[in-house]
Amino acid sequence: MIAQLLNGIALGSLYMVLSSGLAMIYGLRGVTNFAHGSLYMAGAYVAMSVSANVSFWAALIAAPIVLAIVGAGLELIFFRRLQHRNHIEVGLVTFGLSMILERCIVLLWGEQTHTVSPPELLSGSLSVLGTSYPTYRIFLIVVALVMAAALVSWIRYTRTGLYVRAASRDVQAASVLGINVDRVSLIVVCVGGALAGLAGALAAPYISVSPTMGMQILITVLIVVVVGGAGSLGGAMVAGMALGILQTVGNIWVPAVAALIPFAALVVVLVWRPQGLAGKQA
Repeated sequence: MIAQLLNGIALGSLYMVLSSGLAMIYGLRGVTNFAHGSLYMAGAYVAMSVSANVSFWAALIAAPIVLAIVGAGLELIFFRRLQHRNHIEVGLVTFGLSMILERCIVLLWGEQTHTVSPPELLSGSLSVLGTSYPTYRIFLIVVALVMAAALVSWIRYTRTGLYVRAASRDVQAASVLGINVDRVSLIVVCVGGALAGLAGALAAPYISVSPTMGMQILITVLIVVVVGGAGSLGGAMVAGMALGILQTVGNIWVPAVAALIPFAALVVVLVWRPQGLAGKQA
């Protein structure tokens, strides 16, 4: 049971990293970025290539940097130009970009599924409360928790974080107060892209790398953001961890309906608290 609980925490950690970036982008830009799953997939492929040619440790650095640059392109070329368009149009654009990016991945790396081996330092198992558990999954959990603490500290205690919070609450008021909202938005989208890249790099040795991995996780991550409270960073983190644990435990206790757990959580939360667990009533 301890091993399955740790599996749930590992899956929840992956959801937490990926959904944090999506929640930040939505909170500031109001954009439901359907390309976020493809950014995660691209991060996994970049990590796979760098890991094969350099090292896994270099891949953990390279994937977030590359995806942060891709995020900057999304902000400057698309989000900024479409900021006064309605949400449906922007969502359709990001969905189209997701399809394009997925096809580019197939053209570059092919359609086959790849596996990535963890570095020697993280191979093998450790004893956790008397249970043998893979070292790499413990590493994934630790990295995700450190990332969460660093991200919350950045948002809460730095000047840039203050600007992000102010712009997320009211863009026009923030602009009147002298905050460069475009620059803040660029930083947020770059950070969101970097988090997607980090999630992909962490996922590469954890699950198989394939062109469908982005779409497979996108729906779940969107549910996490909605359940946590659209635009709420803390809500997304808590909901991601909780959903990962529920899904994993559900696969043991109620395997026939485990796949429905995210959707059931979405329905319950939207009926009981439409603004999400950490969202505020409009």
